[in-house]
Amino acid sequence: MNETLIFILKYVTDIIATLLVIRFLLQLVRADFYNPISQGLLKICAPVVEPLQRVLPSYGRFNLAALVAAILFKLSFLVLAAAIAGLLSAGIFAFLALAVFELLRTLISIYFYGVFILVIFSWVGTPPHPAARLIGQIIQPYTDLFRRFIPPIGMIDLSPMAAIFTLMIMRAQILPIIAMQIRPLFM
Repeated sequence: MNETLIFILKYVTDIIATLLVIRFLLQLVRADFYNPISQGLLKICAPVVEPLQRVLPSYGRFNLAALVAAILFKLSFLVLAAAIAGLLSAGIFAFLALAVFELLRTLISIYFYGVFILVIFSWVGTPPHPAARLIGQIIQPYTDLFRRFIPPIGMIDLSPMAAIFTLMIMRAQILPIIAMQIRPLFM
């Protein structure tokens, strides 16, 4: 029963934290807030973000309330899961470090799948769907970093491939190094 409860809580928390991170990214990249998907995401996140914005105001494009809300959701799940499993021996800073690490993993996944979705949309050549425009606005600053160094070859743009490979390297090489630094905090 405990495993099932932890499983359900984990996925609910992951979905909420992912939406909050996307909400954070929308403001960071100044995405179109009149996009219907942006409006829906703002309404979904409003009960959590708006009360925090009274305490943690935005600094320019940096929405501190959405970021802190995502960290708090991850942190609360980790503490609750540890309490259910009877493993509350680690300090709060260990759980906080793990929550930030999990959000970094979520951020990498958002960009990985975002680049992948944009590549598929470019192959299909459909009219600009609101989701495609929104994903493009979030992912464009990241892929533009690669476009500066990798110019298109005729009609072929290799920068999304380099962007995906970079994210794969980060996920396979850098995240395990960070995880090994966090692991001693729980012992």
